Amino acid sequence: MSSPSASPPPAPPHLSTPFNHALLAGALAGTTVDLTLFPLDTLKTRLQSAQGFFASGGFSGIYRGVGSAVVGSAPGAAFFFVTYEGTKNFLSQTRWLGGRDGRDGNAAAVTHMLAASAGEVAACAVRVPSEVVKQRAQAGQHGGSSLSSLRHILGLRGAIGLRGVWMELYRGWGITIFREVPFTVIQFPLWEALKAFGRERRERTGRGLFGDLRREGVDEVGAAESAVYGSLAGAVAAGVTTPLDVLKTRVMLSTERRGFASLAAEILRDHGVRPFFAGIGPRVMWISIGGAIFLGSYQWAVNAMQGRRETVSREREL
Repeated sequence: MSSPSASPPPAPPHLSTPFNHALLAGALAGTTVDLTLFPLDTLKTRLQSAQGFFASGGFSGIYRGVGSAVVGSAPGAAFFFVTYEGTKNFLSQTRWLGGRDGRDGNAAAVTHMLAASAGEVAACAVRVPSEVVKQRAQAGQHGGSSLSSLRHILGLRGAIGLRGVWMELYRGWGITIFREVPFTVIQFPLWEALKAFGRERRERTGRGLFGDLRREGVDEVGAAESAVYGSLAGAVAAGVTTPLDVLKTRVMLSTERRGFASLAAEILRDHGVRPFFAGIGPRVMWISIGGAIFLGSYQWAVNAMQGRRETVSREREL
């Protein structure tokens, strides 16, 4: 019989987020941020379109494609956080890479990178089709609505078959993964590191970024503090990955299937480096604000459910 010390200790509260909490909080966060910032996303898409900003619609109809965003937001974000939290908890509890309960800085960073990467791959199963439909509607293609864009793609079945329709819905899958994984590899370890700094500061001084926001039974930073950290992490990741975002947009809006490598070479040859940073201003602003809303609302929901869980646990003990 193995001794109690042989098995890994339970993860600290800030590393353990139950499945249902991650599912509900992720769905809430995804829907909130996508609906709030949809107009900025539309402007960014049109700036990156090969047709040009005004040819793609300019400042009119900035809510085109919102239907596909509504459909894809909740499940996409829920998939991400369920996978992210599950992978993070598994790697932390098994002391993967020699980490000890998430306290080893290097091990924690690698754990967060791997967890975020796995989360993005899972989320893209939902996100890519809704993104294809949304961006075509935003650019005014096929009638300028999510429904008309989806009908156009489904209507291609007679010409390209069911497999062709499936590939059309998942056009840009590779470049989306190629964009999202580096983005989350930057954003989430930075967000987690900033939160760890916030927890350490609170333990040392007894105060959070906005005063003492610690709720009894919840070992986490507050929603507002998480929002600030999410905004900073998102802004950094957005600026660095803008060239990948441009390529993803061009691939999804192209009238024919294009490989992102050949497309990148063509843009570089014909127009130089400048197009790769098209829309960087709206993208950084959008994701900076979005990071605050997304990760702030996620933290709020998790903290609320965590606090309720702790309250119920104490009531049961009594």
